[in-house]
Amino acid sequence: MRRAVAIAAAAVIVAASGLASEASASRYLKMGIFDDAQVLYGTPEQAFPLLKSTGSRLVRVNLWWDGPGIGVAKKKPKRAADPADPAYDWSTYDRTTSFAAKNGMQAVFSIIGTPRWANAARGWNAAPTNAADLRAFAVAAATRYSGKYKGPDGKLLPRVSSWIAWNEPNNPVFMRPQYVRSGSTWVIQSARDYARICNAIVEGIHTAKGGKVACGVTAPRGNNNPNSGRASVSPLAFLLALKKAGAKGFDAYAHHPYYGSPTETPSTKPPQGSRGQAPTAVTLANLDVLTGALTQAYGNVRLWITEYGYQTNPPDTFFGVSYTKQAAYLTQAVAIARANPRIDMFLWFLLKDEIRSEGWQSGLMTPTGAKKPSFPAFVNASR
Repeated sequence: MRRAVAIAAAAVIVAASGLASEASASRYLKMGIFDDAQVLYGTPEQAFPLLKSTGSRLVRVNLWWDGPGIGVAKKKPKRAADPADPAYDWSTYDRTTSFAAKNGMQAVFSIIGTPRWANAARGWNAAPTNAADLRAFAVAAATRYSGKYKGPDGKLLPRVSSWIAWNEPNNPVFMRPQYVRSGSTWVIQSARDYARICNAIVEGIHTAKGGKVACGVTAPRGNNNPNSGRASVSPLAFLLALKKAGAKGFDAYAHHPYYGSPTETPSTKPPQGSRGQAPTAVTLANLDVLTGALTQAYGNVRLWITEYGYQTNPPDTFFGVSYTKQAAYLTQAVAIARANPRIDMFLWFLLKDEIRSEGWQSGLMTPTGAKKPSFPAFVNASR
């Protein structure tokens, strides 16, 4: 299975090599930040002015259909495509879009999380039983945040025009199962399930004229080993399986090209596959292999970097880099993104380090609010 997937992915890269040339730098790159801990669960009165001071034009937010903590549809709605259905609770997201607009930013909503009622309680990270339920929710969300819908106070809610379908479906944390056995072979079930999710969200948002939708949202690496204790799918193999499963109609492909070790700079290419096999990691340094495969599968679809970051040491002594290197790598990463004419969006993760020692420490600020050198580096890069 692993060899078959890798060889197929490599074949697409070779076939696409003549299609993936990049003649000029992107003249349109919106930058933003993704930090739900500050935006959804923190104090927005403090978080949004800080976000504004970074020069960020976008703020990514997980729009939970349902899941851990916040959820819009914890109860099954009777009129699922109607945002006014009493089962829905949009209050957190009304607040978020309003704060974003007041501070000169646009929200980018990632629809994620299956309610218990929509998949027989198999978990928020398992696909809905009926994709039509998700499609209807996407219609309701796009209708509410169309820029023409009035909130409880009678004022028009801000428009959301950029949407993301789920998050890292090639990662078992966000989509399970990754594989299922079919006879004597393994099938990439996560791609099959995600194709249904992608299509449902795309159809729903487009039906309500809600703007552009990105699918994929792939994690940077995967082991392609269904027999491992934590099976995952590499980005190229997942893209191939997604195309085969019938995903279509999306406006952009999203990817998270994180580094693999603290010795890697944004321009350090990850290890290549052995014996001509495709690489199992796609970072900023070898993004051309993804754009080539994407061109072969879907044509000139746009590319969104919806998560990126470097953790710092301190406090992360295992995966972090120095404060100075984080700032330098941020500047270099944005330059790489600007030089790629396919990339329209670049989102940094996070604004502030997580307090948890086992959490992410890639913020522009420490948990206490001290600005790292990466803070002014982001300000300069966003200009």
